[in-house]
This record gives sequence, C-alpha cells and structure tokens, in this order.
Amino acid sequence: MQLTALDWIVVALYGLTVVAIGLRFARRAGSGTDEFFLSGRKLPWWLLGTSMVATTFSTDTPNLVADLVRTGGVAQNWVWWAFLITGMCTVFFYARLWRRSGALTDIEFYELRYSGAPAAFLRGFRALYLGVFYNVMIIATVTLAATKIGGVLLGLDPLTTVLIAGTVTMIYSATSGLWGVVATDLMLFVIAMIGSIAAAVFALQQPEVGGLAGLVANPELQSALRFLPDFSDWSVAMGIFIIPIAVQWWSAWYPGAEPGGGGYVAQRMLAARDEREAMKATLWFNIAHYGLRPWPWIIVALCSMVIYPELSDIQARFPGLDPSLVGNDLAYPAMLVFLPAGLLGLVVASLAAAYMSTISTQLNWGSSYVVSDFYRRFVNQGASDRQLVAVGRLSTVGLMVLGAFVALQLDTAGQGFQILLQIGAGTGLIFLLRWFWYRVNVWSELAGMTVSFMVALYFAWGHGALGFEPLPASMQLVIGVAVTTVAWVGVTLVTPPASRETLQAFYDRIQPMGKGWGRVVRVGDGSRDRGTITASFLAWFLGCVLVYAALFGTGYLLYGQFLWAVLALGVSAAAGVWLFRLLPRIGFAD
Repeated sequence: MQLTALDWIVVALYGLTVVAIGLRFARRAGSGTDEFFLSGRKLPWWLLGTSMVATTFSTDTPNLVADLVRTGGVAQNWVWWAFLITGMCTVFFYARLWRRSGALTDIEFYELRYSGAPAAFLRGFRALYLGVFYNVMIIATVTLAATKIGGVLLGLDPLTTVLIAGTVTMIYSATSGLWGVVATDLMLFVIAMIGSIAAAVFALQQPEVGGLAGLVANPELQSALRFLPDFSDWSVAMGIFIIPIAVQWWSAWYPGAEPGGGGYVAQRMLAARDEREAMKATLWFNIAHYGLRPWPWIIVALCSMVIYPELSDIQARFPGLDPSLVGNDLAYPAMLVFLPAGLLGLVVASLAAAYMSTISTQLNWGSSYVVSDFYRRFVNQGASDRQLVAVGRLSTVGLMVLGAFVALQLDTAGQGFQILLQIGAGTGLIFLLRWFWYRVNVWSELAGMTVSFMVALYFAWGHGALGFEPLPASMQLVIGVAVTTVAWVGVTLVTPPASRETLQAFYDRIQPMGKGWGRVVRVGDGSRDRGTITASFLAWFLGCVLVYAALFGTGYLLYGQFLWAVLALGVSAAAGVWLFRLLPRIGFAD
C-alpha cells in the first residue's frame, strides 16, 4: 500500500507540530524532577484526564479490540469493559488519597505506609519490577502493534518500524518530560478520535458491508453483535463476562486499570492542582475511555469479519507481509486500505499519535521510578536536580531499547494482554485494602507479587511441560487469584503490621475514611472533611451506570434499535445528574 504526496504532507505536518510542542517545554522540563515527572503539580483536571485517555488509546488498543470481536464477538470486550468498575472505584475512593499523599511517584507510597528496611527494599525492587520489567512489556505490546500497522500501510519490515517509531518517540520523551507529554496529548487525542471515526465510516461504505443497516442485518454477524455472551454456553460466558465482572476487576493489576490507582494514572493524579482536580481528572478519563471511544473500533472489527472472514484473506490481500504477523489483531490496520488519499495520511498520523502518546507516557512513568525510587533513594541520595533529570533521560533511552527488543519476540496483541493480566492476578485486593486495613504490611505485598509472578510463569511454561491439558485463560486467572490471595492473606496474618509510628504518620497525612484505623492510631478530632463512605459507594455505582448505559445506548443507536437507545441514554443522563448533585458530599482537604 502506498501513501500519496498529500498523505505524506499530512503526516509531516503532524510530526512537525509534535516536535515543536516538545521543544517548547524542553527547558521547563529540565529544571527539576518535579517539573520533569509531575509538571510542577499545576495541571488542570480536563488536561490530565484527556492525557490519561490519550495514553490508553494506543496502536495496540484497536488491534486488541479487533482480535476480541473477531474471536468472540462484541461481548468479548467485557474482558476490558469490566475494568470500568475498578476505574470508578479509584475515582471516588482513592484519587483524593493519592493527591493528599504528596508523593512524587506511587512507588514512594511504600515508605509512607510501611516501615524499616523491608519497606525500603520493596520500594527499590518494585521500582525496577514495574518501571523496567513490567513497563518494557507494555512498551513491547504497543510497539508490536506499530510493526503490524507499518507493515500493512507502509510496507515496512518490523525492525525498520521499530527503529523509526521508537527513535522518534524516545527523543521526544527524553527532551520534554511530562510537560511535553501532557501538552501534546490533547492534540493527539483529537487526531486519534477523528482517525478512528473516519476508519469506521469508510469501512461501512464498502459494498460488501452495505452500511450500518447491512452490517447489522448480516446473518453471519448476528451472534457477534450481542452485548452479552450466550449464557447457554456456560464455559464461554464464564470466561467473557462472569469472571471479569466477579473476579478480574478487583483482583488483577493491569496498566491503566490498577485497583486503587497506580502507574501513570497515579502519576496524573499526583500532578493535579488539588484533590478535587485529581478526582475530576480520573472521572473524565473513565467516562471517555469506556463510554465514548470503543464503538469506532468495534464497527471496524465487525466490518473486517465481512471483508476478511478468514486470516487467509488478510494474507492474500497483503502477500508480502511476514506470515508470523498475520493474526486477528491485524484486521484493524488491514481495513485502513479503503481510506482515500489525504484521509489515509490523517489516519496514519492518528495512529502515530496514539503510539507516541502511550509510549511517551510509559517512558516518563517508568523513568520516574528508576530515578526517584531507585537511583536517588539507593544510589545517589545527594544527586542534584540536574543530575536526576540526566539519569531520567538516560533511563528513557534504555527502556525504549528494551521494549523494542521484546516487541520483536511477540506475535499478537492478545498475547501481550494475557501475559500482563496473569502476572498481576491476585494482587489487586492488596492495593485496595492497604489504605484501610492496617494489618496489610510489606510482607503482604512481597508475597502477592512473588506468588502471582510464579503462577504466571507456571502457566506460561510449566503447565504444558508437565503434560497437563491447556487451561482457558479465564481459568488460569481464577487459579492465579485464588493461590495468590491465600498466600498474601496468610502471610499478612502471621507477620506484624508496620510500626505504630509509621501507621500514625500515614493516617495523619492521608486521613482515610472509615473506622478501621481506630484500633492502632489516634483518630483525631475529624477537622478534615473525609467525606462519607455511603456517598462514595453511591457515587461509584452511579458512575458505572452512567458509563455502561452510555456505552450500550450508543450501541443500540448504531444497531437501529431506537427505543432501547433512548431508554439507555436516558438512564445514563439521570445517573449523571444524580452523580453531579452527590459530589459535594465527597470530602476533600482544604
């Protein structure tokens, strides 16, 4: 496939604009770690929330959705839709607590909450585990998607795509810090949304599809159009819907949907002006990510099932493409061949924007761990801000190189998703309870992290080697959650909590809701407005109703089922009004 001169002009204009914005913030980002990693804690909620949305819209996201829809229908998206429950929980219970902590990174939390040398060890180890290993896996899955898009749209081999995309993003990220990342994310989000909608519109216009009416009426797609799985097949419903809703959302640590908040979501909350701004940013992120964005990707995926019903059809359309790259996730970029000149350049720019937004965030976030929680804490405690920024820029380069290498070893977006999901299985409950249950300690965290990782290794390599039949991914998740939870709870009950001095200092700083701390700390006079648990639980419920009703209302509208659309969108609007009126009852520090 060849881009025309007009396409290249559009792509070039996008690239020049991004570079200009990045250079604009280079000096400010280099003035210190607080500026480089948190933009001086001066960012408004709408910009932070949009930055989170832009980060989660990466090159691998539409590819993953295409993979899910083609293999299990629209209903299979519940494997990530269920994380909305996690996100809304973070909004109304944890966002203000994170901002109240005043930490530079969420890893710094460990020495605020736990005590002694074990807490310091956990901080350093977790910094490298998440900042390097886990982060490299995320960078790799996103870069894998970029190689597939580059192969389909530009005819590039994977190595060439990795070198070009990785080098440009690495230089940009190392130069501008979080200031440049957030400043460009707004533009990147707009471009990416226009590109995804354009891809859906032109996919529907293909004669084989016959527009929305033809797509919805296609007899081969009737089962794929369902919002919920077929519960007559219990095994399918269990993996697609029941386990994600009942277990996955609270138990699995997954980037962007961490129980209790974490990673780049916590970074954005810590960069907010105050607690209210942190909560609003996270609320806007969850509404936009789950309620506004999915349908253009889903429509393209459904159209691809008509145009390319078999993987062999994709291979036949792109005979020069490496056969190892041909999977269901390749269907999304394969559908972009129908875009006209000029608009194709815009879509290519939108995918480049999606890639740069995610990778630049991952590089800045991972680098913050390496610098603040490892280098400054354990290697050079007297380092100047200039030295720390230099180390941050060097670590940015190293993370990109490692991520690019791993990307060349993976095959599909779904493969990367399952690896990350399984590694974090069972640890989520720790991150939810550690703010409210004083018994959670450093050994709880170490046990959960170690056991979940070992279970993931077992299912990846040991289970089959021992001669056992392969287990479905959902069953692996449940087993991982059960084993990990039993392990960390058992360790918690037989080991002592953090020192009373540490627990008191943590409580005084964070002021968590509820009465669970009264047994070990002086609760105080309640001068700080901590809000009510009842209001937070109700807001959590209303937030989920708002987004799910909007998601399905939009789907019903596209399917031509107008009565159901009006009903669902009406429920969404009512939940939104109720939620808006409830917000003043959620407490914030002055």
